[in-house]
Amino acid sequence: MTAPTPESYLADWDRRLLDFEESQHISVFRRGMRNLVRNRLLLSGVILGVLVVGAGVLGPVIVGGDYELINFSNIHAVPFSEDALLGTDHLGRDTATRLFVAIRVSLAVAVGVTGLALVAGLAIGTVAGFRGGWTDRSLSGVMDFIWGFPLILVAVLFAGGLGEGLLSVILAVGLVNMAAIARVVRGEVLSLSEREFIEAARAGGLSNWRIIRKHLLPNILAPALVLASYYVAVAIIAEAALSFIGLGAQPPLPSLGQMVAEGRNFLQLNHWETTVPGLTLVVMVLSVSLIGDGLRDVFDPRLRHEAKGLES
Repeated sequence: MTAPTPESYLADWDRRLLDFEESQHISVFRRGMRNLVRNRLLLSGVILGVLVVGAGVLGPVIVGGDYELINFSNIHAVPFSEDALLGTDHLGRDTATRLFVAIRVSLAVAVGVTGLALVAGLAIGTVAGFRGGWTDRSLSGVMDFIWGFPLILVAVLFAGGLGEGLLSVILAVGLVNMAAIARVVRGEVLSLSEREFIEAARAGGLSNWRIIRKHLLPNILAPALVLASYYVAVAIIAEAALSFIGLGAQPPLPSLGQMVAEGRNFLQLNHWETTVPGLTLVVMVLSVSLIGDGLRDVFDPRLRHEAKGLES
């Protein structure tokens, strides 16, 4: 019987290492699914979120119809009427078709606002907290200045410069949310910069960019994502509010806030014109809020430890 060669030892070691890495990947996936199922807030939010996104993506395809089509012979129809699943509005337009398109508009604005606020807020907050000195004072002063303005005033300023529409809403809400995320990220970076592993990285001669990319970003990304999930709900509410007063989506493009505004004049005649988009807005905000609470419980170790202490 021949003795094992060094090459066979290396091949066996590589095989065992690959098996171990594969088992770790599987366990991480299973652990994530177990946390999702056990966290009732996150699970409920995900279920509601999937229903809302499905309605926005597939609703117009399933229901069909034209959200701009006016039919004066069938105005103020109640839900489940003939040829009108959710009724019609004061112009005879199909409420279901307009509702599903409005969900798409709200989701598009929420994604645009959150993406802008998260990327810019992470960049500005990280630079301000890591550089310190006059850079920190300058950027923090600008963020505090932006944060001090009411959202509606910022939206009016953008609408006056760019015109009414969704672009003004995305820029206005994204700017205010960016200031909020940047302030939180800056605080996290200031706290992490005093930790031993950052000092060790500096002593080891690592560049600032490498320290930020390897050590800071992985530690600040989780709280930034949790905060951003809350601001998705803020973006949805802000878009609806701005559309309600005429600064958001412009006719004939429907929006939840616009539909509520149009139906408020006919509450005694047919309250469903306001109730249906209003309830949809509540479900959307509720789903995002539940997801945010669930992510906070998953990513915040202090909350997890407190929960374990209560269980024991």
